[in-house]
Amino acid sequence: MKLHIVPASTGITWVKSGIAVFRRQPMAMAALFFMTMAAMSLASVVPLIGPALALALLPSATLAMMVASAEAMQGRFPTPAVLLVAFRTGRQRLNHMLVLGALYAGGFLAVMGISALVDGGVFAQVYLGGETMTQEIAENEDFQHAMWVAMALYLPLSLLFWHAPGLVHWHGVPPVKSLFFSIVACVRNFGAFVVFGLGWLAVFALGGVLMSLVSAVLAVLGLFSAGAMGGLMVGLAMVMAAMFFSSIVFTFRDCFAAPDTASPTPDAPTSP
Repeated sequence: MKLHIVPASTGITWVKSGIAVFRRQPMAMAALFFMTMAAMSLASVVPLIGPALALALLPSATLAMMVASAEAMQGRFPTPAVLLVAFRTGRQRLNHMLVLGALYAGGFLAVMGISALVDGGVFAQVYLGGETMTQEIAENEDFQHAMWVAMALYLPLSLLFWHAPGLVHWHGVPPVKSLFFSIVACVRNFGAFVVFGLGWLAVFALGGVLMSLVSAVLAVLGLFSAGAMGGLMVGLAMVMAAMFFSSIVFTFRDCFAAPDTASPTPDAPTSP
């Protein structure tokens, strides 16, 4: 396996590619993303282990969107079967994905635990949905410090797991090695990932501005209620999030050379 170093401008190409592949199969990609989020939400309600179980599913959900994007790139229609791709590629890779999920859940809960040392766990409870955000909480200095601590710790965690699902699935890399290769690829291509992140921030900001303008105009005309517009804004945010996840496979494809073996790659995906 060979690591590719790409120019910073590649980050914008990744953003454009994610949007373009989403436009090829918008209904399928959006539906798959909604189903992955629904599955994680259902998992989170399991007594005692629900939140950890939902977190453990995130690497598999990310892989499902990567495979769906790879299918769409090849002109194929990504079916809901891709949601189970992590569990249908052999016992060894299944075990590796399960370990990867457990490591992610453990890492995320550790981040929340460290933030709890700053504000007594208020930020963790708000983030995990156990407490409602209020103005008083948002203005609390300890809460703000805990938020920044969590963000600072989550960045390296996300880099560790960014490419890991793809490395396990397409290259057969063991979980711990996949984390190492993932963060090395992100650091070596830091410029491209910074541009990638800024590009998506711009897309989300532009989408929010446009939706706000549309909602304001429709509200003045009396065509939509405030509740309906709120629902539309949530729907737009979900669609843009689906586009974002659709772009992850392009970062993986450009950072790693295809394996020499006959194992599947994003450029030649196998049907799940």
